[in-house]
Amino acid sequence: MARTENQEWPILKHYDKDHLFNIALPLGGIGTGCVSLGGRGELRDWEIMNKPAKKFSTVTTGNDAPFFAIFVQPQDGQSITKALIGPIDEVEHMHMAGRPVNHHGLPRFGNASFDAAYPFGQVNLSDDNMPILVKIKGYNPLIPGNDDLSGIPIAVLYYEVTNTSDKLLDVAVCGTMRNFVGNDGSKYNTGGDGDIYPYGSKSNTNVFKQQDELQGIYMYSDNVDKNDAAWGTMALSTNCTTGTVSYRTSSSSNDWNHAVLDFWDDFSAGGILHEKDKLIDDDPMASLAIKQTISAGQTVCFPFYITWNFPNRYAWCATIVGNYYSTQYSDAWDVVLKTHPLLSELEELTLQFVNTFLASDYPGVIKEAALFNLTTLRSQTVFRLPDGHMMGWEGTFDVVGSCFGSCTHVWNYEQATAFLFGDLARSMRDVELNYATMPNGEMKFRVSLPLTAPQTWSGPATDGQMGCVMKMYRDWQLSGDNDFLQQNWQQLKKVLSFAWLPGSWDADQDGVMEGSQPNTMDVNYFGPNPQCNFWYLGALKAATLMATFVKDKDFANKCNNLYEQGSKYMDDSLFNGEYYEQKIIDPKSGKYLKIDDPNVPDYQLGNGCLVDQLVGQMFSHICGLGYLADTHNIQKTLQSIMKYNYLDNFQNHFNNMRSFVLGNESGLLMASWPKGRLKVPFPYFSESMTGFEYTAATGMIYEGQIENGLKCIQSIRNRFDGRKRTPFEEPECGHHYARSMTSWAAVLAWSGFSYSGVEKSMTFADKIGYYFWSNGYAWGSCTILRNKACLTVLYGEIELSQFCIKGRPIKTFEIKKISKNMSETFVF
Repeated sequence: MARTENQEWPILKHYDKDHLFNIALPLGGIGTGCVSLGGRGELRDWEIMNKPAKKFSTVTTGNDAPFFAIFVQPQDGQSITKALIGPIDEVEHMHMAGRPVNHHGLPRFGNASFDAAYPFGQVNLSDDNMPILVKIKGYNPLIPGNDDLSGIPIAVLYYEVTNTSDKLLDVAVCGTMRNFVGNDGSKYNTGGDGDIYPYGSKSNTNVFKQQDELQGIYMYSDNVDKNDAAWGTMALSTNCTTGTVSYRTSSSSNDWNHAVLDFWDDFSAGGILHEKDKLIDDDPMASLAIKQTISAGQTVCFPFYITWNFPNRYAWCATIVGNYYSTQYSDAWDVVLKTHPLLSELEELTLQFVNTFLASDYPGVIKEAALFNLTTLRSQTVFRLPDGHMMGWEGTFDVVGSCFGSCTHVWNYEQATAFLFGDLARSMRDVELNYATMPNGEMKFRVSLPLTAPQTWSGPATDGQMGCVMKMYRDWQLSGDNDFLQQNWQQLKKVLSFAWLPGSWDADQDGVMEGSQPNTMDVNYFGPNPQCNFWYLGALKAATLMATFVKDKDFANKCNNLYEQGSKYMDDSLFNGEYYEQKIIDPKSGKYLKIDDPNVPDYQLGNGCLVDQLVGQMFSHICGLGYLADTHNIQKTLQSIMKYNYLDNFQNHFNNMRSFVLGNESGLLMASWPKGRLKVPFPYFSESMTGFEYTAATGMIYEGQIENGLKCIQSIRNRFDGRKRTPFEEPECGHHYARSMTSWAAVLAWSGFSYSGVEKSMTFADKIGYYFWSNGYAWGSCTILRNKACLTVLYGEIELSQFCIKGRPIKTFEIKKISKNMSETFVF
């Protein structure tokens, strides 16, 4: 049913007309791919065919790219037809062939702005020559704790049109898109007229369907290899039951770009489409329109849904591994059939999540960083195998994935998956422990596909492997699933014990990693260093508690002894009074080297101040494991990172590698050398990357260094302002980089939230306010007052027998099961 009243959507961030150029908000589910809503209303980056597709439309570009248009007819005036897109930016005018941007030849609205609170995006369009205002509203359901309802291959688009005149208006809104099944952005051929056509598009088939309240165009192809990653189906549909729905399943032959001309003339004649003679008109450019009458001052909603199903995912292997979402839906029409009855509930749940989060007393910049980086879960960085396992690239390049294998040392940093979608996080633990781990405990930090095939990656990563031990502890605690720990304990022991094998990282078993340590800097560190050793200490502390739980007393004692030795070493030998540094060992002689020794190997840290040297400590706080070294030293180190690594602007900064921060922008350097730089440091030392910055900023917030922590996060988000960069992804080695989801850790640090399903306990910091919380399976709010706290579950269910506000007496009681819409008040 068409909505006649505006459903209010929340707004976290407003982008004015000067900050729209790079906005691209992904509309798609977890593991489904997406199409993005641009800042001016354009649909861009069609990434629905199992691969990235940045910077072009995936279909034929120019005026033939998919778009929506509007027809407006005053009762006693001249009709107007325009594309539902804001104005072309001045930087887009120059092009060698007069085709500088998609939809360059279509009349556009004169004014545009964008409002966002992910996953909700809203484009505001107006024009001095039109008696209407248009709000384009796009989203895909995002419901923490429910990966299926957050993994639907659909883009929901509502075009809300307001009549600003004092007269009746006849208004039609139309979506037009060519059937480009078979074209994933890399398969083009040249037509006889010199134009570029997508593979298969001239013989693909469109069918008009009606079922229940749904009407729309179903798109498929018999001309594409059924094993091709770009073989599948698409649909453009509506559930509008008022007004008039019309359609075309094809357009005229596209010689000299005639197809879009034929459509435009048809639609502009009266806002009603007319089916073409398919014996003559063979271009599969399909259109679907809704025409309604709008009274003066009235707002009417025109709903549209874009759905898809492309089952043949190859990912990083030569074998089809498939998509989980394709096991839930038979084709693109089945997607909308099954989703349509749930749309009201899905929107309500998504709004409840976002509204609760936005109402919380987190600083706005923390909300923005945490919420907007969830787009990574909905990008082509992430996919799910048919059995449900979540897999991930590190990120995506423009047309291919970036760095395969659910890379442990990258995915170690992010916290969003575990705290919002616990089942997906645990599926990654299963891959790491039961598919990527060899009999001797070596964990391949890049996993091969299919999972049943032999693992071919060459070796482990020190930080990746130790971080996986900590992630196992975190996910066990959040889930409270003791069987999950029991079933994986022997594998977990192997993974940690690998560090103690001859020739491994801590072969002498003294709690200090001296061996060659491959790590996320894509080099091997030789000798004890804070980055890998804090990961190790966190793993030892977590393993001590897990071993104690499963009654493996000997292993628990061993891990605890090593932890105590290693922690003391960190403070006694690596802390230099300001921060922790590396002691370099000669890989040939095994002897310690002075920093100026000519035998110092290349690509080390040495006495540099590393931005994420405390990443293991950050994770330890998140897990509730406490401090891994002296509290004062930890706090001093974070102050030193701010002192030595933060730049107010980068105009005078030399960087021989990649530039993610430029000009007068600010941020944290990967490393600094206040006492003199190594001649050849690790490769990324002069760069600045957001996932690492969030790590340091989160650590600062945990230590009460609030001003510095917020300053670092604000510096990041200032760079993603809509004009210079899209606000909805933070690149590192590729778009939608997984490490950027470390931003969710700032939410945890600010609220002090932790939950143990094992002990049935929940904890918050003693900070008066209203806070959203989530453990990956349930979520809700907690209001903390001077003498009491009120905990509410809004989704899912938790069990509690302890509730704690740090610094106040712990409330202990019989186990309570708190379900949706239930609250408990604790008086202190």
